Order: sequence, then C-alpha cells, then structure tokens
Amino acid sequence: MKKLLFVFALLFSMTSLVQAQDKKAPASPKITAESPDKSIKVIYGQPSKKGRVIFGPEGSSSLEKYGKVWRTGANEATEVTFKNDVMFGGKMVKAGTYTLFTIPGEKEWSVILNSTLGQWGAYDYDKIKGTDVATIKVPVSMAKTPIEKLTITPANSSIAIAWDNMTISVPVTKHG
Repeated sequence: MKKLLFVFALLFSMTSLVQAQDKKAPASPKITAESPDKSIKVIYGQPSKKGRVIFGPEGSSSLEKYGKVWRTGANEATEVTFKNDVMFGGKMVKAGTYTLFTIPGEKEWSVILNSTLGQWGAYDYDKIKGTDVATIKVPVSMAKTPIEKLTITPANSSIAIAWDNMTISVPVTKHG
C-alpha cells in the first residue's frame, strides 16, 4: 500500500512539474521601465516583430499603419507617470499618470498624452481624444538593424521608443 501511495505521489508531482513547464511567458509581457533618477516610469506591453512588417502605409501588410492612432505597445494602452511637472516636447504637463498614444509616420510621429487611464488598445481613442493633455511631433530616426522587441526607454531627459526599423525620442525636462 505504501508503495502504491508513493507511486501516485511521484506521478502527481511529475505531472505538476510538466504542467508548470508548459506555461509559456506571455507573447507580449508587461514591462515597467524607469528613468535613472526615477522621475519617469513607463508601463507597456512589449510585442515582438516575429518577422512581421511593423510600420507601413494603409493598404500594406504592416501591423501598424501610418497616420493611425496606436496604443504604443500591446494589450492595455501604455501608461507614463511623471513624478514632477515636466515640459513634454515643449508642452507643460503636470505630475501624474497618462496614457501614451502615438501616430506613426514615415518621417515623423505624433506623440499624445491623454488623461483617461485604463484603455485597452486605442480602439476607443476617438471617444477620449478630448482628454488629450499634450500632442507633439518628433522626427523618426531609422535603425541600422531591426529591433525585435518594442523598447520604451525613459531617460532623465527623454523617452525613447524603438521598434523594427524606427526610433523616436521625446524630450522631457523638469518644469520650473
């Protein structure tokens, strides 16, 4: 009887171990990135390129179309928190947490901060665009080699967004 119980216990533990190993990391993990001085925090879903064309014109097979609002990540819309009042690309923004949207373009992107939190994607952006806090335009830099995973990097005086063959940087300076 003890041997039978031992065998069942062994089988059960092996099954649990195999099931635990089967659980994969999410396709687009949630990333939290902070500036070195902890004054800027960004939380976003990090999608991967996976051989896809990421940015392109309407009618192309690209994932994100030029001129269309993008949640700037995967799943929930990206959120940016500023510990202090800042100048975001030259526009005054109060300390707080904002949803970050972008409108990718071939040569420049529009970067939007919106005060409505808890958005899933950018599907309802048209309903909340009246709560935009700042919209700025920044030039695109082309990456020499494709960047596999969307990467949003807050520095002490900027927020960089890089994916596929495009990189942008938004200047962020303390106000006052």
